Amino acid sequence: MVSYMSLFLYGVGGVVVAGMALLVALQEKLVYVPVLPGLTKSYPNTPARLSLFYKDVWLRSSDGVRLHAWFIKLFPECKGPTILFFQENAGNIAHRLEMVNKMIQELKCNVFMLSYRGYGASDGYPSQHGIIADAQAALDHLIQRKDIDKSRIFVFGRSLGGAVGAALTKNNPTKVCALILENTFTSILDMAGVLLPFLKWFIGGSGSKGLKLLNFLVRSPWNTIDLVGEIRQPILFLSGSQDEMVPPSHMLMLYAKAAAHNKQCIFEEFPTGMHMDTWLKGGDQYWKTIRQFLQQPVPTESKPKEKSSEEGSTSS
Repeated sequence: MVSYMSLFLYGVGGVVVAGMALLVALQEKLVYVPVLPGLTKSYPNTPARLSLFYKDVWLRSSDGVRLHAWFIKLFPECKGPTILFFQENAGNIAHRLEMVNKMIQELKCNVFMLSYRGYGASDGYPSQHGIIADAQAALDHLIQRKDIDKSRIFVFGRSLGGAVGAALTKNNPTKVCALILENTFTSILDMAGVLLPFLKWFIGGSGSKGLKLLNFLVRSPWNTIDLVGEIRQPILFLSGSQDEMVPPSHMLMLYAKAAAHNKQCIFEEFPTGMHMDTWLKGGDQYWKTIRQFLQQPVPTESKPKEKSSEEGSTSS
């Protein structure tokens, strides 16, 4: 006769299996949120509302997906530095315009804002493989331009954007000058363990020797912790100590992994910064830290080779 305890354990096991199956089936909808609740996919405003100098840019990713971006300049003749900005997972580039406007004024830079596939005016559906290809298309476009200093292209990513930026920087050691990571997670599996603690029994944690049983089921693992250890360009880590979404310990782990092999890493902590407002709570120190990072000498090995070809077929 089956005991009540056995029935209970079977029931708990069934709930866990069902929960894991649901997570696997819906993982893209959990990782990527192109549309905020109650809003539409379209842009609520454009850089014109803030009187910024900008142009719409249309790109083609390597698999043919049509992408939209904004290239915003400090002033029309500004050569740089140029920041390739990758946003968080929710909403679109228009929701970051207030921050980018402040960035341009404080850092005296240009900013290229890419809409990932499935976001904003870009076509397609988001995936890790696809978004990495989209990021590469954006960087290749910048490298082809003749109106910027191509030796001063910095990648800036926040949260999911940090994972995107780390992949791009690692893949382009001679095109990306340096990387800035803000409130970024170590991996999607680690974040799953934060949001649903019972999953830690199945996935382990960053650096864990235990078998991560869900690894083979995750289509967008975004293993930033593995990538930062392979990046040789300078990296600036900006961490909000009150981050309510990504535990600040993730940024500390990313820094430790990178700094073990890269002596050009800087970690800056902002005691009152939360996930989305570290740039506000950090005040003048936030912008001073980034400004000093941008002003460092460009490593010789990161300078891109000049190309004689004209700008590509993308519009400017």
